[in-house]
Amino acid sequence: MTPTNIALHQKSRLLELTWPDGVTHNLPCEYLRVYSPSAEVRGHGPGQEVLQLGKENVNITAIEPVGHYAVKLVFDDNHDSGLYDWNLLRELGDEYDAHWADYLRRCEEANYERKTDGQII
Repeated sequence: MTPTNIALHQKSRLLELTWPDGVTHNLPCEYLRVYSPSAEVRGHGPGQEVLQLGKENVNITAIEPVGHYAVKLVFDDNHDSGLYDWNLLRELGDEYDAHWADYLRRCEEANYERKTDGQII
């Protein structure tokens, strides 16, 4: 399923996706960055994932279409190697609460305290 609309809200650091079934997801740039489908983040196999820290204030600087199936998100920390296909973006939206809770748990386990510039997260 291809989104009917994609809007980047740089000030609030949100990527808004609207789907044909009427569902809308507002996904924080930090969330999209730490769940990047790139090998740098996911590794090359199970158990090789790399926890991304220090991405609280990351923003998206460009959204580049890749065929009719994905977009490449370019982040202001120079990360641009992940291709976000429509199925992944839908899953990240639908499962946001569970994924975000898991990320916060992993940050805590790593004794990492997230720092923001006042943005409500």
